[in-house]
This record gives sequence, structure tokens and C-alpha cells, in this order.
Amino acid sequence: MNFVFATRPSALARWQTNWVCQALIARHPDLSCTQQVITTQGDRVLDRPLPEIGGKGVFTQELEAELHSGQVHAAVHSLKDLPVSDAPGLTVGAIPARAEVRDALVSRGGEHLADLPAGAIVGTSSLRRSAQLLAARPDLEIQPLRGNVETRLRKLEAGQYDAIILAGAGLQRLGLDAQVSEWLSLELMLPAPGQGALAVQCRADDIPILARLAALEDPDTRRAVTAERAFLQALGGGCAVPVAAYASVNPEGIHLTGRVAALDGRRVIECQVQGSNPLLVGYQCAQAANQQGAHKILSAVQAAGEAEYGSS
Repeated sequence: MNFVFATRPSALARWQTNWVCQALIARHPDLSCTQQVITTQGDRVLDRPLPEIGGKGVFTQELEAELHSGQVHAAVHSLKDLPVSDAPGLTVGAIPARAEVRDALVSRGGEHLADLPAGAIVGTSSLRRSAQLLAARPDLEIQPLRGNVETRLRKLEAGQYDAIILAGAGLQRLGLDAQVSEWLSLELMLPAPGQGALAVQCRADDIPILARLAALEDPDTRRAVTAERAFLQALGGGCAVPVAAYASVNPEGIHLTGRVAALDGRRVIECQVQGSNPLLVGYQCAQAANQQGAHKILSAVQAAGEAEYGSS
């Protein structure tokens, strides 16, 4: 059987799809894999912020269209880029074991966050990252940063920024972790829900493909990221919200830490919940955050976004 994957054109997307292909073939030697490279709106439009061009779906819609058409069997995504609700007719057929969850600081001079000079320019287009950065270093100047990993590193080297923040898993997968100046602790920088995990998406009724993909599934990773994404969903969040979450699985169940931060970093709300049901853990953590005022922070973020980009 030839397994056809849809993939985005970036080096990281190709690496992730190649990894899934190799892992599948190792478990199913009768398989072969081919890839269909698809450029998404998020890959094409790099001069505007994600909220302005449509949020997380800009990295997935074209791949999902190919799945619906039957031209491909599956698509590999970074789970943090996938909307929290399944697209109609599609499902996440496998979530392999998670990689590095932390964010990484890459600075031109190798400085740690604490050592950057006052007013240093730090590049990130993530509200989650910028809010947490400003909570730790309110003197920093945050500037937007788009493009694939290599493009972002080139912009840093060209002197457009003093430092940039990137997902550590992407750097490791591309063999670029030697570029990391500092691995940011979870206490300082909680990751995006699902960060470090891959999602293999397929048609929900494609039983033979689902059966093959089951060999890649890591149950503990699935439970952890389900709790994190349930937290985000219960808060009504999409990509343009300063919401962070990290869950770990232990013998007592799932331990979830959630965080919501004001855009200027002056207020940070944190909640922690332990339980056995990942959906309930995420919902209870969101309730706890809202009791502390998270809904007010997110309403203000939404209003600011609508004022800047429009409500569409």
C-alpha cells in the first residue's frame, strides 16, 4: 500500500512528515509513502499577523481540503497549529510521543533573557510568548516575527532583532538546537497547548488508515494534550490569545497547569488541576482561571484584536 501524505513546504513540515513516514514503515513494512507538498495561506502571506489573515486555520485548510477530496490519506501537523475542534469529517488519527515542550531564546550575542539590555528588541508574533516575556521583562520591546524557522534565524542574524523566541522542538528536529542561547523554564514561559506534539490527521471514516496510524499513538501524550486543548477550548481561545498550558501524566492522573496573561504582562493568572479525565481537567482549570478573571483578560484581548484587524 502507498500511503500519501499532505505536507507543507517548510523544512520543518517536511521533517515531521518524513519522521511519521519512517515510523509507519518501521511498524508496517508493507507500506510505502509519498508526499504531496501543499502551500497554505499561512506559508504564502508573511507580511501580516496571523489574526489578520485568519488565525490557525491558515496553516491547515488547504491540507484538509486535500483530505476531503480523497487525494491524500493523511496530513502531519504541529499539534499546536491545529484548531481545537476537529474539522467536519476529519479526526486526529495518531498523536506520537511528544518531543521538547519548552520555548527557546536565541540571541545574537548568546545572552540569556535576564542579560538582554534594557529595551532589547525581541521577535515573536505569539501573544502567549510576548505576554509572558513582558511579565518577566517589562522593559523589552516586542516586535512581530513571521516565517519558517530558517527565515526567523536569518532575520536575527541580519540584526533586525536582539533575540527571538522559537519552539524548542522545531529547533531540535532541524538539528539547530546548538543555536539556543537559553531554554526557557516552564515557570517563566509555559508552552502553547499541544506544543512539541505531532498530530496525524485523516478522514474520520477511513478505518484502514486509522488502523495503520494506531501504531504511532502514545496514550500518555494524547491524554496530556487533550487536557491542554480542552483548557484552551473552554476559554473560547484560538491562536490569537495569550493562553498557555502544560499537562503531565503521572500515576495519580493528569496534572495540568494553565496560564492566561494580559498583553502587557502586568497580570498573569495561573491554575493547576489534577484528575483522571483530560476533558474534565481542562474544563476545571478553565473554570478556575475564569474565577480569577481570565475571561476579562481575554475579552480585552478580543476587543483589541477586533479594533486592530476587524471582527471577521
